[in-house]
Amino acid sequence: MGTNELSVLLWKERELLELLQFKLEEEQLLLVAGKTRWIATATREVESVLEKVHAASLARSVEASAVAEAWGLRADAPLADIAAAAPEGPWKSILGAHLTALQAVTAEIERLRDANEQYLRAAARSAQETLATLGENQSTYGPTGSSGAAQPGARILDTNL
Repeated sequence: MGTNELSVLLWKERELLELLQFKLEEEQLLLVAGKTRWIATATREVESVLEKVHAASLARSVEASAVAEAWGLRADAPLADIAAAAPEGPWKSILGAHLTALQAVTAEIERLRDANEQYLRAAARSAQETLATLGENQSTYGPTGSSGAAQPGARILDTNL
């Protein structure tokens, strides 16, 4: 194992983070369009990608530890420190580019997550307000299929309209 393997794992993690970004944008489009039917599916897809990101991050951490120790750093050194400690040559710029790209996609993911959370809170608030305005005497259907609402009694019709 070594620096080349670390770079491959960083590429994989970047691709997964970009997929997560896409899934969050997809979820946001559904929220904005009011397509609530598909929100649960979109959320499951986001969770599935998050599991893959976690696994990729774990694999990258293991490889980064080996590279860090080989370069005289602590095993838990962050990628920024590993990139800074890279020997002169292509690895310094390659690891630096990975770090920059990971920071950019992570910032965008955080922005999307926060925006989606706001949309979901607004939708929940709207649903609660709508339910509150319905009152307590809503008609529902009973086991026989009849309405549970009280049947009106006598009615007065004004024929002088």
